[in-house]
Amino acid sequence: MEKTLWLLCCVALLAGCSGGSNDSGATRTETLVSGIDQSNMDKSVRPQDDFFEYVNGTWLKETEIPADQTSAGGFRDLREKARQDVLVIIQDLAAQTDIQPGSDEQKVADLYNSFMDTVAVAQAGLAPLKTELDAIDALLDKHDLSAYLAHSREIGAGGPFAAFVTVDAKDATRYAVHLWQSGLGLPDRDYYFRDDPRSLDLRAAYVDHITRMFSLAGWPDPTGSAAMVMALETSLARNHWTNVANRDSEKRYNKYAVSDLGELGLGLKWDAYLHAAGLDEVQDLIIAQPSYIQGFNAIFNTTSLADWKTYLKWNLLNRFADNLSPEFERQNFAFYSRTLNGQDEQQPRWKRGVDTVNGSLGEVIGKVYVKKHFTPEAKERMVQLVENLRGAYGDAITNLEWMSPETRRASLEKLARFTPKVGYPDIWKDYSNLEIRAGDLVGNLMRASAFQWQQSREKLGGPIRDWEWGMTPQTVNAYYSPTRNEIVFPAAILQPPFFNLAADDAVNYGAIGAVIGHEMGHGFDDQGSRYDGDGNLRNWWTENDLAEFKQRTEKLVAQFASYKVFEDLNINGELTLGENIGDLAGVTIAWRAYHNSLDGQEAPVIDGMTGDQRFFLGYGQVWRAKAREAAMRNRVATDPHSPPRFRVLGTLANMPEFYETFDVKEGDKMYLPPEERVKVW
Repeated sequence: MEKTLWLLCCVALLAGCSGGSNDSGATRTETLVSGIDQSNMDKSVRPQDDFFEYVNGTWLKETEIPADQTSAGGFRDLREKARQDVLVIIQDLAAQTDIQPGSDEQKVADLYNSFMDTVAVAQAGLAPLKTELDAIDALLDKHDLSAYLAHSREIGAGGPFAAFVTVDAKDATRYAVHLWQSGLGLPDRDYYFRDDPRSLDLRAAYVDHITRMFSLAGWPDPTGSAAMVMALETSLARNHWTNVANRDSEKRYNKYAVSDLGELGLGLKWDAYLHAAGLDEVQDLIIAQPSYIQGFNAIFNTTSLADWKTYLKWNLLNRFADNLSPEFERQNFAFYSRTLNGQDEQQPRWKRGVDTVNGSLGEVIGKVYVKKHFTPEAKERMVQLVENLRGAYGDAITNLEWMSPETRRASLEKLARFTPKVGYPDIWKDYSNLEIRAGDLVGNLMRASAFQWQQSREKLGGPIRDWEWGMTPQTVNAYYSPTRNEIVFPAAILQPPFFNLAADDAVNYGAIGAVIGHEMGHGFDDQGSRYDGDGNLRNWWTENDLAEFKQRTEKLVAQFASYKVFEDLNINGELTLGENIGDLAGVTIAWRAYHNSLDGQEAPVIDGMTGDQRFFLGYGQVWRAKAREAAMRNRVATDPHSPPRFRVLGTLANMPEFYETFDVKEGDKMYLPPEERVKVW
């Protein structure tokens, strides 16, 4: 949970200086390949009409989504490969005969084996939760309840709101405790209120799921308890901010002195909560959604202690269902994976075991992963690409016709202060204080969550830990952190189709170059542009420049809102705005960087494709993907990224360079009139 909350403050892919590289692709063609998988293409489709189908059409027709997945594609393939690689690492560590108690190797082996011991898990039944269930039953009043909410967060069971520690957005030299709305079992607040038939069916299925889980646990009145939980969650959801409102960095920055928390209403006993959370010395909290906390306080008061106990038991059972005996695991899969996302089969247990180890001991695995799967050559080349993109971005900012000199200077200063991180951390996380016990799966997960919370608390009052990463090296993703002004590229994404050392420059600039540009672009999207080069949330724009910027971004909102994912479902242009800006900036800047890298030379033709064509084909094949309808509907409702098809079609439709490369003309389906095309950066 903690990492998920931290990433809410960053922007993932899934998430000046000037000058070019002397490393010209034109001098390397004898030993390099195009990097384009032409077997995936459907050349019966005109690229001018549907570039996504042109690049990926044959793959789309021939690929079946695996029964244990909700999607297939380039990202998924790399993630499956990373899983396989991590499995080998885990097995190698566990096979060592001289493992010392308390060592990293012991922790990896015992955590994985505790997950894979299905006989012991089945025999344990609900027993791993008994201590916590007894603690919930023992709560005597709302003071005890307030303290237990902090404990529930610590062990990873969650609650009506979540606390986490990250950089103070208006003082990037310090860490602060943040509170974020939480407490729902469905993916988003709107799932509780939409009245279309699918939403009504999902809510009914959710209540049925809670009822079945309570019945499996042998708890009294499963039907009535499930209805109560649903009613309580609906009350909480009514106070939740929408996912669009939550994007607003300024509105969600609300610092309250602990002594002033009463302004949000009397309900939660803050002294009990903060003491139980180990936050007695904290002087202030940054509350993302104050009106939610205000609404929660009222609900806290009007909901009986008995009902809160039932709700907490549900949270506990819901969080750890996948780690309990098979009947709980099967029922949890039936709702969350099959009903909500359309997944046909449960993933093999080894995959979930790998994910469990990655989630709790990720950097232990990461140290071994980078030694086996990430070369110094790859890091060196990636660093060079990052600097080439930085130079191209600087050129673009310098030549923006709509930006004033004052804002331009501030933009270039911020760009120059970007900190790139490539591959892996320079300082690895120390897990020596984490206890992992053989045969204690749920206990291990609770202790791992408590360990992470303790590590977060230790940051308070200390210097910013610039060496820390928010993703492990074996993660196939990338991100931008606005409060650290850093762009981060884990090792696992730096392989085909994103990054191919054996390929010509064109495909790499179109693929990983666009990813680099995307993450840089987040520093200048509608939210990232509110942070300065030091990571502080403050306005550094002139009023006129801000109006010009907003006019452009509003056009991008409207453009993407017009795209239909299904006949009855359009993209949410406001929710996806930041990612769409990132994509458009990323490809635009990568194109400029690629042409800079040619140093005025003509790009070679490889496999019958020009360099410009390979650039765009490289971008298009990165987003090769398909998903089950239920999963895609869920994604459109909750994910700030546009579906992959529209990350290609929508982005390229705005680029004059794409029109020139593929001779797109009026009447072609991808054609947008020049006045409707969006250029931000």
